Amino acid sequence: MDVRRRRAAKIPQSDKIAAGELPMKPHHHHHPKASDALPLPLYLTNGLFFTMFFSVMYFLLTRWREKIRNSTPLHVVTLSELAALVSLFASIIYLLGFFGIDFVQSVIYRSNEDAWDVEEEEEEENDKFIIEEDSRMGNSPATTLGCAVPVVPMAPPQPSKTAVTEKPVPIITPQSSEEDEGIVRSVVEGKTPSYSLESKLGDCKRAASIRREALQRITGKSLEGLPLEGFDYESILGQCCEMPVGYVQIPVGIVGPLFLNGMEYMVPMATTEGCLVASTNRGCKAIYASGGATATLLKDGMTRAPVVRFETAKRAGELKFFLENPANYETLCVVFNKSSRFARLQGIQCAIAGKNLYIRFNCSTGDAMGMNMVSKGVQNVLDYLGNDFPDMDVIGISGNFCSDKKPTAVNWIEGRGKSVVCEAIIKEEVVTKVLKTNVAALVELNMLKNLTGSAIAGALGGFNAHASNIVSAVYIATGQDPAQNIESSHCITMMEAVNGGKDLHISVTMPSIEVGTVGGGTQLASQSACLNLLGVKGASKESAGSNARLLATIVAGSVLAGELSLMSAISAGQLVKSHMKYNRSSKDVSKLSS
Repeated sequence: MDVRRRRAAKIPQSDKIAAGELPMKPHHHHHPKASDALPLPLYLTNGLFFTMFFSVMYFLLTRWREKIRNSTPLHVVTLSELAALVSLFASIIYLLGFFGIDFVQSVIYRSNEDAWDVEEEEEEENDKFIIEEDSRMGNSPATTLGCAVPVVPMAPPQPSKTAVTEKPVPIITPQSSEEDEGIVRSVVEGKTPSYSLESKLGDCKRAASIRREALQRITGKSLEGLPLEGFDYESILGQCCEMPVGYVQIPVGIVGPLFLNGMEYMVPMATTEGCLVASTNRGCKAIYASGGATATLLKDGMTRAPVVRFETAKRAGELKFFLENPANYETLCVVFNKSSRFARLQGIQCAIAGKNLYIRFNCSTGDAMGMNMVSKGVQNVLDYLGNDFPDMDVIGISGNFCSDKKPTAVNWIEGRGKSVVCEAIIKEEVVTKVLKTNVAALVELNMLKNLTGSAIAGALGGFNAHASNIVSAVYIATGQDPAQNIESSHCITMMEAVNGGKDLHISVTMPSIEVGTVGGGTQLASQSACLNLLGVKGASKESAGSNARLLATIVAGSVLAGELSLMSAISAGQLVKSHMKYNRSSKDVSKLSS
């Protein structure tokens, strides 16, 4: 059966004209645009704002580049930069506003005209088709079983309802005073910057409390469990942490005594990994029972490597030859060393990549870890070199040839910070009774795991079992930079049977232990107490740098103990058993679930 839907007959245009009913149809006449209201012709206005936009962008980029070179904070804005920013915003508003409006209007009018033309053409084709069908079938409407087919009007599409993200319910804790409550509301509303609370209030503890409450109200998340009381927030102002809202508790365990170079040390380790302290303590016991360990400091020098650029590679080579010329070294030392009474330049190493020159300065830094100290000395040398090499373009004070907080071959080969080797001879009976294994098994495991296995894995300074575990724990406890654990954990562990194959010689070689006993987190009360426990708190009064050097040897000795114990546990098949005993919850999960 044929079911057709016909439309009402179309009234000829001539009849509409006679009846005066012909509708007005918009055809190709000029529509008003936003740009018609401009005081100047459009092409002149466009040229003006495009010129202003690119000129201001060039000016700002030049100024920001100078700030980066001079270590000037980017948020410090001069009057000229402020005017440039205003001009930039004005040009952006124009380009987005007027061009956007004109484009949208042109698209709308064009689409309306095209739609009108297409609709009229479709109507003419449909009417022609219906007339031809009616002439063949008669003038009766199409029917189904004798009933006219109703034309069901299409309902207009309803706009889809987008899911509305509910704002978190604020957690409100009443403040101790109306003044504090008002400050909290001001921070939540964005009227008072959170970072400015310490300077505005003059009370770091109160600032942390208000910031914490504002954070809870903004996020709707509770910070219950993150302690606030019992911490000296004045001690971290301007040196350790910005915008504090509390502090994290990390338990500190003690291993030892570590018998190293004829002295006993009780070593603090801050960690949340079960079995780590117990395992390292067993290693200390084995070393003590065997007569102790010996640590030797091989090198002491922190590095910083700026990157500079010239117009030609030839000029970069000329500076390289100048820096490596022994005749210029004394002058460079004088310029570098004037930055600090502890900084002493030890050497300069250069590397070229095309027109770019990387200059790796190496210097001793006393009892400080020394990153800031060496950076000051490098800046002095760069300023001095600018007189003889005015075409030198300093790209950055650090070019990653240093290299800080990254695993790199240059640190593994050349060393950075303190380079230490630590060794011990573990007696056969100690290996058997304390470590529960034998010398031959340990030597074989070390060769296949720490040496061959690491080589297969493509390790870079990772020829050890878990040196990073001990380094991280000691670093956190003593206020070192935890991120420098990356290069400080470079370590190769060696084991060899000695004394006719009866005893075990074990050593760890660590070329880049980066530690200090002054500055940074070492000044905090908890970390200072741990340094005091080791006898290396603060700067040494007898010999500058001796406390930091001693701390580096203690780190290496602790790593030696940790390597010895873990390798023994793996050799004896005790690793999983010990972790299940000391690194798992003792609660009965089946009873808790029921």
